[in-house]
This record gives sequence, C-alpha cells and structure tokens, in this order.
Amino acid sequence: MSGIAIMTDSNCGIMPAKESHYGIHVLPMPIIIDGKTYFEGIDISAEEFYRKQLSGSVITTSQPSPGDVTDMWDRLLKVYDGIVFIPMSSGLSNTCQTALLLAGEEPYEGRVFVVDNHRISVTQALSVLDAKVLADEGHTGSEIKDILEREAMDATIYIAADTLEYLKKGGRITAAAAALGTILKIKPVLTIQGGKLDSFAKARGMKSAFRVMLDALKTDISSRFSHLREENRLKIGLANTMMDEERLEQFKNELQNAFPDLELVYFPLTMSIGTHVGPGGLGIGAVRYR
Repeated sequence: MSGIAIMTDSNCGIMPAKESHYGIHVLPMPIIIDGKTYFEGIDISAEEFYRKQLSGSVITTSQPSPGDVTDMWDRLLKVYDGIVFIPMSSGLSNTCQTALLLAGEEPYEGRVFVVDNHRISVTQALSVLDAKVLADEGHTGSEIKDILEREAMDATIYIAADTLEYLKKGGRITAAAAALGTILKIKPVLTIQGGKLDSFAKARGMKSAFRVMLDALKTDISSRFSHLREENRLKIGLANTMMDEERLEQFKNELQNAFPDLELVYFPLTMSIGTHVGPGGLGIGAVRYR
C-alpha cells in the first residue's frame, strides 16, 4: 500500500488513455446515443460523437452508476492507502453528491475523500493536477480535499455556443428563441462561476462572442484574480468542441497574446458539454494553480 490515488472523471477533459501520462485515474462519463450507452474515451471518440450528433442522433447525458464509482475505488484501494476523487461540479451533476454519500459508508469512510470544488473542464483538470502535486508532497487525503475546496472559487469560465440547436434540444432555450437567434446569427455566451452554468451575454457571430468572453476574462484577471497573477499562481485555459484546426489556433493565439505573461492550458471540452453546446463551441477561462 502506498500514498494517495488521485481520481477524477472525464469531464475534466483528460481521457482515460492519458491516465499514466498524468499519474491519475479517470472515470469515463456515460453518454447515451440513440438509447445506447457509451463511455467517453473508452468506446466512443470525440470524432464519432460529433459525427453522430450532426447526423441527428438523440443524445443525452448521464452520471456514472454508483457501481462504476465504487468498482474503481475498490481497485485503487488494493494499491493505495486512500483516494481523493474530484468529480465535476455538484452544480452541474449529481455525481458529486452520490459520491459523497458513498464515501461516508464502510469500507470507504476515512479512506475516500470526495472534493466538491465547483469546477469542470480545464479548471477541473487543473484541480486534479494540483491534487497530484499535493499527494506527491505527502499531504493526506483530508488535507488535499480541504485545500482544493478552500481554493474552489479561484476559477472562471466563459463558453460560447456556435449553434442554438442543441441548447434547444436540451430545453435550455425555446424553439422560437432558437429560430430567431439563428436568423440573427446570435451566439449565446454562458459562464460558470461557482459551478453553475448561467447565461452571461449574447453576441452577433463567434468573433464577437470571443471578444465578449475575452473582455470578461480581462476584467476577472485585473480584479478578483489580480493577486494570483502577481504571485504567479494563475493560468489561462481554452477548450473547444469540434472545430476547424486553423480557427482553433487563431483563438489560442489571440488569447495568449492578450495575456503574454500567463501560461495557456488546453484541453477539449467534454462530450457532456458538447451534448448541449454542439460543434464549434469555445470556452476560455482562468484558474489558480500550485
């Protein structure tokens, strides 16, 4: 038995195939397509997911079953003294609440520590990588949980959808609003602050939406995150759903040029977000790191 295992889910943007590269353990999220359940990064790729989405498949999201969660815990506890599990934000899924209940029961109580630090995508990934650093430094599972939850609000995300079709399918906007928005080329800008997805602004076209997000990020970094920037404890992040590579590189370059002193971290947006945002979606943000 040795040390603390760091476990997360694929909503952070790190796929199970990259586990060994980062020294962590990734629970694949289930995606239901035309009534069949797939597991992200295991039996469905991003390319296949968006191909099915564009072809009109009915896609919904789901949380991992309690059995899938505890099966991974059982495997890890044969090797490690304890586990720190960092699922997606409790404000976006019931996965975290279910895991907290399971972790309070035998044989997991005192050995599995579930972190609710209100994050998803790049900001969640940075929490996971921070947890690995803390574990390598010898911190206990309880200490890592306390540190990550104390720093939970040191993150911000803005997301723009290139199409309103999937927000309509998910019931987040009405069919009439989607039809009008499509005619006017309106791109909704959403934000995640404290773990919940909320409407932030509307823009005409993706370039305009990117400028709105960039201006909002500049405001966050110059105000509530200014101390982290001064302490060299801040990174910027970018994530996307299926997008032309040249267009993606343009967004990356513009974001980096806006903050030349900050490291840019990139991970793809999870299929769970892609279900609601659709192809062409873009997210940018900033997050504390160790």
